[in-house]
Amino acid sequence: MSTEELLAQVLLLPRHERARLAEEVLSSLEEPDAEEVAAAWAGELTRRAREVAEGKVQAVDWGTARAEILKELEDRRAGRASS
Repeated sequence: MSTEELLAQVLLLPRHERARLAEEVLSSLEEPDAEEVAAAWAGELTRRAREVAEGKVQAVDWGTARAEILKELEDRRAGRASS
């Protein structure tokens, strides 16, 4: 089976199964220091959760965040195109 055939089959899976598969594939790419990276991320997540709980930052819903990210990407692409 080719990579393209495999990808086509994977894309037919339900969303939760694709997510699980993606997680497994990404995990297989992790470097040996994965535990150190995981610990660093755990600390970062704890810090961010504390900031939200203390009211230091305000969370936005995914739709808003996604729109802002896409707008930023669009602006960057437009900036490169005009250079």
